Amino acid sequence: MTTSMAGYLTRKGLSGQEKYPLVMMLEPLHTCNLTCTGCGRIREYKSTIDEILPVEQCLKAVEECGAPIVSICGGEPLMYPEIGRLAGEILKRKKHIYLCTNGIFLRKRLHDFKPTSRFFFNVHLDGLEKTHDICVERDGVFREAVEGIKAAKAAGFLVASNTTIYKETDIEEIAELFAYLQTLGVDGHMLSPAYSYSSVMTQDIFMSRQEIQEKFRLASQLLERYNIVTSPIYMEFLRGERELMCTAWGNPTYNPRGWKGPCYLITDAHHETFKGLIENTQWDKYGHGRDPRCENCMVHAGYEASAVLGGNKKLGDTWKMLQWTFSGKMGGLSNGKAAKVNGNGHANGNGKGKAATPAHAGNGAGTSQVAAGPAQEPKENEVFRIL
Repeated sequence: MTTSMAGYLTRKGLSGQEKYPLVMMLEPLHTCNLTCTGCGRIREYKSTIDEILPVEQCLKAVEECGAPIVSICGGEPLMYPEIGRLAGEILKRKKHIYLCTNGIFLRKRLHDFKPTSRFFFNVHLDGLEKTHDICVERDGVFREAVEGIKAAKAAGFLVASNTTIYKETDIEEIAELFAYLQTLGVDGHMLSPAYSYSSVMTQDIFMSRQEIQEKFRLASQLLERYNIVTSPIYMEFLRGERELMCTAWGNPTYNPRGWKGPCYLITDAHHETFKGLIENTQWDKYGHGRDPRCENCMVHAGYEASAVLGGNKKLGDTWKMLQWTFSGKMGGLSNGKAAKVNGNGHANGNGKGKAATPAHAGNGAGTSQVAAGPAQEPKENEVFRIL
């Protein structure tokens, strides 16, 4: 992935092209087996939730876009009937894939894929067992996702975790989560502040820019020992140490309605072609200080590309990015050391105790406790008050 991206950036730089994608967000369907409170997709596209893209249409979009990395998301992509063939065809085109999944069907669909260094399963986990199951509004999801991770690692696949940070997220609990996932052999961890979808009714789960910066300053202190697959410049932005302008075209989204414009979060139009998205979107209308909908947005879909492409560049940024890119750690494992794992399968999480295993549940305060039995399924507007 490192060498592919470096070659791609070099070619684009030499060509003089101004706007080009880094990661294509491919949503072959929006159907999902969960109704997570913070997810806007199942709400925004509820009138067309049953529509799916044919494999051939997906591949045409992949080729048209040209991005070296394809994030297959949705919806739940493991519900896509031909997900194995789709992934295989994208890999044949020398692309890299992050397949984003809640993990429920990971064991069931594992036989549809073959391990390769260009393919990651990206499993979404927003906390330890109790917290995560509340977030996704279903008991047992955390355990099933963990079993899927174990099966994928045993079969030789690369696996990353993906965690959304909400207003009520306890960063110490996320440290415990990462310590536990490290005992399973998870290869890296992605972090992003919650997406403020207008279609999500429970808006008080999202953070202001100041709250995001405070949360990620704490996150850096507690999580730097782990393999965080987030660029150092984007982390500086999240901590409030520098400004970046949104590069929405860096992570374009294609779904059953077309190319989503202007970005992963805001839908003002759907374009028939990628060229149409780039040429017919008034990009200077969007971003912090320009559009009220962008005011508190700091998500990776808009800003990680800005970090990679050198937006608001400072002295030393190139060397910093080179060190991160070629370290083999992608910014994690402080001092080259992993969190210590002891013989009983527990790991030191935040230096204050052992990480919870699936048999234990975080109580939302960064500690662990034995699950007291199945929880009542909370209503959407109650979920984060419970947290």
